[in-house]
Amino acid sequence: MKTPFLFKNVSSFYCVLILSLIAITFVRCTPPTPETPVDNSYRKKLITHKEAQVLFDEYTKTNNRILAASRNGQPDSRWYSFTIEEMEGYIKYVKESAIKQNLKNVGIKIYMGKYPVDHPVNKMAKPEYAGYQTIFLMPTAKKERSSNANMKSRGTESTDDNEKIESIQPMNMTNLAPPPKAIVERIN
Repeated sequence: MKTPFLFKNVSSFYCVLILSLIAITFVRCTPPTPETPVDNSYRKKLITHKEAQVLFDEYTKTNNRILAASRNGQPDSRWYSFTIEEMEGYIKYVKESAIKQNLKNVGIKIYMGKYPVDHPVNKMAKPEYAGYQTIFLMPTAKKERSSNANMKSRGTESTDDNEKIESIQPMNMTNLAPPPKAIVERIN
């Protein structure tokens, strides 16, 4: 006896449905691939809030006074901030770019800079930051013995074994805090 055409399609449909449910269940039950473990070497570099205040106060008594004097008594920016998401995104960008270029021992240097008074507005977080000091993040990698087309040194002697990676973009556009007219004595 022949099976009617409708039953052939229904049984095929149920077979595909059951296989799909099994596949979905398997995918859901498969544990996610583990992420690269986070290095906890940063813990050795943590300082207390009191130690941070000592650094801030020393900067206020020395470098900041010189900067304010050179700015006709007007204080300069004192702190800078990126969101956690911006930092995580930038670190991911640097890591992925370094992997593509087969670079090892990648890091990020924090450089001091200053916006020129006529700096393009679209290259600062806010237009009122013109004329203030800023920081920018520079990707680095361990210097190699042989020359590498992706990295170039500035021609000056460095105190470390890392050099900037010119093929990966630095990051700026930080929010900075130009201080009030009076010198800030405590970290806010």
